[in-house]
Amino acid sequence: MAEIIQKDGTWTFDGDALRLTPGRDKNVSLLRKTLGELTVPLGALAGISFEQGKKSGRLRLRLRDGADPLLQATGGKLAEPNDPYQLTVESDRYGVAEYVVDEVRDALLLDRVPADPVDGYLLPGPSVPLSVSAGDGTASFDGERVRLEWNWKTEDSKSAAGTRSLALTDLTTVEWHPAVGLENGYLRFTVRGAETKAPPKYDPNSVELWGFKKDPLMALVAAAVQARLPHPTPSPQAARAAERPAAIAPEDDHDALLRRLRELGDLHRSGVLTDEEFALAKQAVLKRM
Repeated sequence: MAEIIQKDGTWTFDGDALRLTPGRDKNVSLLRKTLGELTVPLGALAGISFEQGKKSGRLRLRLRDGADPLLQATGGKLAEPNDPYQLTVESDRYGVAEYVVDEVRDALLLDRVPADPVDGYLLPGPSVPLSVSAGDGTASFDGERVRLEWNWKTEDSKSAAGTRSLALTDLTTVEWHPAVGLENGYLRFTVRGAETKAPPKYDPNSVELWGFKKDPLMALVAAAVQARLPHPTPSPQAARAAERPAAIAPEDDHDALLRRLRELGDLHRSGVLTDEEFALAKQAVLKRM
């Protein structure tokens, strides 16, 4: 077992999974404390790294695309303090951090864990029910319905419709975006048949966020909903099928191949294809003819 204990948190690896426990230090973010302990199975990992600094270093986990609903819903927009897959390491523990990295990497190699995307979530997402108040409203989710309630700061045209109750089965996407600079953030739900490009300030299916302390907690609501929506990544078999060229009718096949030969010739003359690449591509087309 490999373990590193820091003020920022504790990471423990038992060969099958990494257990990430947030620290109790005052500098640990509210999101990480609220999210609590995470268990990341080895199969969800795409890699691990350690970056040394003069005063402190940072352990980073890289998850396979589509493995975690929190990362899916936030689109990589979580700031470093709120990212549960990073750990600040004090300089006197650099050796321990490097040992953890070696142990995890060895396990990934031995288990031959691929780094490609997955077609199903490998982490469960935040538990429900949960409710968060931030920005111009409160978002609650019980596993089946999202409830949006407005406060006195909500735009009149938006609050006039009253409290929103959105069935999970009616939702197609959920997205959380932090406030950046002068641009406000949002928690947005897309309802099937009612898609809109209205700013979050006026969208009755969005909570507008203004960059305050509780804004990141809205990402937990987004992740809980995301975990229960259909996974956005197709299976490898479906992806390969989508990449196959559409079938060409027999009467059109010869003309299509001739056009392809002309395209290859143009690419060769313009220098995009080398002599060898052109010869191989041309041979493949001629075989089909």
